[in-house]
Amino acid sequence: MEWLHTLFFGGGIAHAVLILALVITLGILLGKVRIGGISLGITWILFVGIAMSHFGMTIDGEVRQFVQEFGLILFVFSIGLQVGPGFFSSFKHGGLTLVGCATAIVLLGVAVTYVIHLATGTPIPTMVGILSGAVTNTPGLGAAQQAYADATGYNDPTIALGYAVAYPLGVVGIIFSMIFIRYALHVKFEKEDEGLAALSDEKKLAAKVSVEFTNAMLDGATVEHVRELINRQFVISRILHADGEITMPDADSTIRVGDRLWVISRAEDSEAIVAFLGHRVEMNDEAWGNNTPDSVLISRRILITKPSINGKKFSDLHLRTRYGITITRVNRAGVDLIPYQGLELQVGDRVMVVGTEKAVAKVADVLGNSLKKLKQPNLVTIFVGIALGVLLGSIPLMNVPQPVKLGLAGGPLIVAILIGRFGTHFHLVTYTTMSANLMLREIGIALFLAAVGIGAGDGFVDAIVGGGYRWIGYGVLITVVPLLVVGIVARLWLKMNYYTLMGLIAGSTTDPPALAYANATAGNDMPAVGYSTVYPVVMFLRVLTAQVFILFAL
Repeated sequence: MEWLHTLFFGGGIAHAVLILALVITLGILLGKVRIGGISLGITWILFVGIAMSHFGMTIDGEVRQFVQEFGLILFVFSIGLQVGPGFFSSFKHGGLTLVGCATAIVLLGVAVTYVIHLATGTPIPTMVGILSGAVTNTPGLGAAQQAYADATGYNDPTIALGYAVAYPLGVVGIIFSMIFIRYALHVKFEKEDEGLAALSDEKKLAAKVSVEFTNAMLDGATVEHVRELINRQFVISRILHADGEITMPDADSTIRVGDRLWVISRAEDSEAIVAFLGHRVEMNDEAWGNNTPDSVLISRRILITKPSINGKKFSDLHLRTRYGITITRVNRAGVDLIPYQGLELQVGDRVMVVGTEKAVAKVADVLGNSLKKLKQPNLVTIFVGIALGVLLGSIPLMNVPQPVKLGLAGGPLIVAILIGRFGTHFHLVTYTTMSANLMLREIGIALFLAAVGIGAGDGFVDAIVGGGYRWIGYGVLITVVPLLVVGIVARLWLKMNYYTLMGLIAGSTTDPPALAYANATAGNDMPAVGYSTVYPVVMFLRVLTAQVFILFAL
């Protein structure tokens, strides 16, 4: 049975793969256990790795380091690719306030960490690990470890130990902060629902409205002339003439008083457009479709799947002039956008096309409309992005006193965000299915946590017994103080809706269990909207501040 003992406690590739597989499997199974409705989720992999390493089941240092860094790269790159399209838009439509509050939470957490360092003398590398655990931010842990290793040439195990000790109460502290603010400030869900109803229009970028044209000054004007006068983005999808005929207009179509128009516009512009054209009338989508004589016009959502269309503008395709169709909406990642000639299309977009059945079929051939093609992974984009991210992360930016680099966490994250947002300009297909992105991310974080746990297991118990139990208290302060201070300010002075505030709290700590609790409590998607608004910026700041904090101490 010597071979079995060697397989579990020896060395070699088989031993390393077996230990990693066991750690990840047991960690995932334990992550399904809930206590009081709360679970530590995938972070159990870290604790299982610590336990197995404590009992002698470790792996070779170089192998472990490779698995750890490559897992981190996969994790942060997949996150960046996912949030890239919404990274810059998160600053618009009121999101700047949310981003500002989230930034304040991040910086206040760093300040509390530094004060605890000054008061207790706990080394900064350890405190950065505690900070990452207190805000449940694994990429921050990876960034801190990478920055320390790059600057000193060796690893500090107390970074991972601090993370592991502070993490459990970090999850609890985040949810506790939501509950405390709710009861301390006497939040009533009925009033929050009223505020939510007033904000509901802001979440929808495209609105459909039926209008009776009564502006006699523009009787006989063309659609293009009316659009120039209003100077707002909108599309007239169909015209119901006085004789009952429904037509699909183009730029040269004329509008007569008494015509009814089906207008697609941004929600915030719809009232102004209606007031200019005439007055609103009640006609639902079925009425417009069912009144079409002989079903001449149909509407269909077409999926863009041809790589040759990626990055092209509507003006490049000339779909209206070639096929006589109208594009009324573009759906990207669940959000309806108003089409205009300069809008750049991406693989994965769904466009609403109105026209004859024959014309719509031709447009479908041009755009692709093949769901099967979207299931094929775009590995070139992923590995080109990883290569560029590693290159960017290795560039010395300054020397204070060690070279400051973005590292293997920051470099791929920034490149992935930029590719996700601007990749179409370089004909890179950035679309990945949600399941493929999630698989890549989960594999990466699982490998990273397993490697970190195995590396931190030696000395974990000794660290707790030797005073590491104090780190739990430090972590609670780092978790709760910034969230309560900023949360109360946002609620009392900024009058932030409580549902959005819960999303802000969960997003500023990048904590999925807290988001799950917020969604279940709210019963709507406002916490998820707040979470996704601040998540990209917070993820970037957590990685950046962790590295800067480490380098500041050296």
